[in-house]
This record gives sequence, structure tokens and C-alpha cells, in this order.
Amino acid sequence: MTYIFLQHYWWFIVSLLGALLVFLMFVQGANSLLFSLGATEEERRMIVNSTGRKWELTFTTLVTFGGAFFASFPLFYSTSFGGAYWLWMIILFSFVLQAVSYEFQNKHGNILGTSAYRWFLIINGIAGPFLLGCAVATFFNGSNFVVSKINLTDGMQPVISSWANASHGLDALLDPWNLVLGLAVFFLARVLGILYVMNNVNDENIRCRGSVRLIGCAVPFLILFVAFLVRTLLKDGYAVNASTGEVYMQPMKYLANLADMWYVAAMLVAGVVMVLYAIVRTVVSKTFVRGIWAGGAGTVIVVLCLLLCAGWNDTAYYPSNADLQSSLTIANSCSSEFTLRTMTYVSFLVPFVLAYIAVVWRKMDMKGINRDEMKSDDLY
Repeated sequence: MTYIFLQHYWWFIVSLLGALLVFLMFVQGANSLLFSLGATEEERRMIVNSTGRKWELTFTTLVTFGGAFFASFPLFYSTSFGGAYWLWMIILFSFVLQAVSYEFQNKHGNILGTSAYRWFLIINGIAGPFLLGCAVATFFNGSNFVVSKINLTDGMQPVISSWANASHGLDALLDPWNLVLGLAVFFLARVLGILYVMNNVNDENIRCRGSVRLIGCAVPFLILFVAFLVRTLLKDGYAVNASTGEVYMQPMKYLANLADMWYVAAMLVAGVVMVLYAIVRTVVSKTFVRGIWAGGAGTVIVVLCLLLCAGWNDTAYYPSNADLQSSLTIANSCSSEFTLRTMTYVSFLVPFVLAYIAVVWRKMDMKGINRDEMKSDDLY
């Protein structure tokens, strides 16, 4: 395994974790529709307990995604998480609200009341996917930071990277195309949330409402996603000279990436088809409730392909709008060859972890949520 192979391998692993995180945000999507899908207290409690079975998977994947980035591409971690900390802190705070809500909304002595904690779930369901989508969009649209590795020789302040303005990440919300992807991820989370609830909750009233709400979420998602994808493929991209490491602007760079990496393009098309199939069949068929599997798999594939397009094929995956040559690539921001090689051996255990998650998931979903189960005291 060469150093270049290890860099590409770990970008694939990080991209896969990011794709899984976007899929698992069906928890946030369903929670954001809590008062829309559930008309009664019993129905809302069924939805909360359905997503309550999976919320820890989303949170754990978010932490794992950050940890993998830190270990494999530490310069990105220090630049983005250390520089754009307001954006990431708001995202993390919304997930803390989610965890607190699940644990305390039905505890005795709850002074805020159940409704307050459920609004915490809605806040996380809106802010989490939207802000994460805005953060991912900066991989294609750039951020305002400066990297100066010579600062390592400064004994008083050995800071390699710094943010170029006082917003510390909030400036990402000023780029309209970042907002477009943020809204697309938000509506995608809602689409996946509806598909998940329709599959996991055995209640005809909720499923009927879900089928109607699915159209209202799928249409804006498709419009926003197609707009962002087309614009990204046609705009100038951040290319890297493999010999010198110089970053430069190349017309239609991301479209060229898909042309060069035909297998990624084929996977992208397949993923989009799977998501469309899940949406259309769920809307058309009154008995089809397994759309979450095709839609979820398609989401993972699409997000994975977009992130591979952002980092592979001599592309700067975290471009700097303040200083083009400060842009981060998988070559100039990765860990040492020894570190990547050692982590690669450990990563071979990942399939066993995924198998364990699949078994646990199946155990939890052997019986879907229903009204009879709501009579138990051991519930959220």
C-alpha cells in the first residue's frame, strides 16, 4: 500500500461515514415533522419512540465522522473545527438538545413539560440537517481561512491555520448556494424520516399522513438538489497540480471528475434512481412501506459519490477563498504514512462493527411500533 493509496483510501472511509451520517438523519427529519405526522398525543409518542430507537446511531456516527477526520486529515480538523467553530458548535449543541430531550421529556419532576422537550427535538430536526448541509457545501464553494505551516517555528504562537474573519464559520450562511444544499439536506432528512416512520410505525393514520407529507418534502428536495448539482458540475472547480501541489481554478472541474471517474458517475446515477424509486413507489402504492431501504441506500451512494468527487482526482476538498494556495487536499492535510497504514489495519474491523449494528437494528425492529406498545412504562 503506497502513501497515495492510503490517502485515497481514508478519504473514501471518511466520505462513507459522512454518507451514513446523512442517511441516519432520518431521525432528525422525522422529529421535525412530529406535530405534522402525529395528530394526537399517542401518535406523537409512537413517532418519538420510533426515532428514539435510532437516535444514538446518528449521534455516534457524527462523533465517529469527526474522529476519523481528526485521525486521517488532522489539518482539516484543526482548520474547520478550530476555525469555523461557531458553525460546528451550533450543530453539536442541537444534538445535545436532542439527547437531553429523549432522556428527560417523560421523567417525573420535569419542570419544562413534555412539549418543551419535543420542541427541542424539532429544533435539532431543523438545525442539524440544514447546518450540516451548509458545512458540506463549503467543500465545493470554499471557506475563508489561511494556512501557514511556517508558524510551527513560532514558539510563542504555533498556530498553523486561522480564520480570515471574525465570523468563524457563520460566513458559510452568507453564500446562497450553501443555503441551497443546506435546505436540500433538510428536506432529504424529512423524506427519509417519513419513509422510516411509515416502515417502523404500524399505524394507518400516520402512514396516510406520511404519504401526503412525502410529496410536499420530496418536490422541494428534488428541485434544490438538482439545482445545486447542475450548478456545481458547470462551475469552476478547485484543481491541484499533482507535481507541484499548486491549486488553481479549472472550468467544470467536478464534471471532469465524473468523466474521469466513470464508476463514480455510474454510482451517482444509480443512487439517484434508488431515491426516486423509493419516493415514487411509496406515493403511488398504498401498501408499500419499505421505501426507507431503497431511499436510504440511494442516499448513502449519492452522498458518497459527491464527497469522492470533491476529494479525489487531484481536487482540493476544502478550498480557501481567502488564499487559494491554503486550500486543503488529501495530500497536504493527511496524517503520516505510518499513521494511515496503522489505521488501515484497524479499519478492517469495520465490517464486523457494521454487522453488529445490522443485527441490533433487526432485533429492535422485529416488532414495529404500535398503539398497544404505548401502554408500557419503559418508553420515551
